[in-house]
Amino acid sequence: MSRRLFTALAAALLMPAAHAALTVGAPAPDFTADAAVGGQPFKFKLAEALKKGPVVLYFYPKAFTSGCTVEAHNFAEATDKFKALDTTVIGMSNDDIDTLKKFSVEACRNKFAVAADAGGKVIKDYDVSLKMVPGTMADRVSYLIAPNGKVAAVHASMDPDGHIDAMLKAAEKLKK
Repeated sequence: MSRRLFTALAAALLMPAAHAALTVGAPAPDFTADAAVGGQPFKFKLAEALKKGPVVLYFYPKAFTSGCTVEAHNFAEATDKFKALDTTVIGMSNDDIDTLKKFSVEACRNKFAVAADAGGKVIKDYDVSLKMVPGTMADRVSYLIAPNGKVAAVHASMDPDGHIDAMLKAAEKLKK
């Protein structure tokens, strides 16, 4: 067995499967959180964002880690496609707002907002706590929330690849 294959298999066995507690059709818990885009802080209010259209709320474990940075870059590259579908993208982790101000510039490339859930309340409300590190660290789960406040689509995977395509397809379907 090659070293690369062995490493991939070992990582897959050690990597817990992401889970999504909210299912399609479930009401998405409303929240207000400190957020940043392009390094500028603001208050993100889910209810206000939903008045403009659907919202992709994606949870990730930790800013500036490899998988989370890849996922943020991928969402940044797809931001214009989401905007064309009148869909807002916001990432959420338990990082503090100062960390996320930097992450919003470096990893998110000034394209979309990231929100701080330092106390883990939203992570708990959405029941996306990372099982390996119980408490406030988020699992990698993406939700598309329809303007009516209900979950329209879910993608749960610790692999950062796939979240963007799943959410784009769901947003396109919702727009039709």
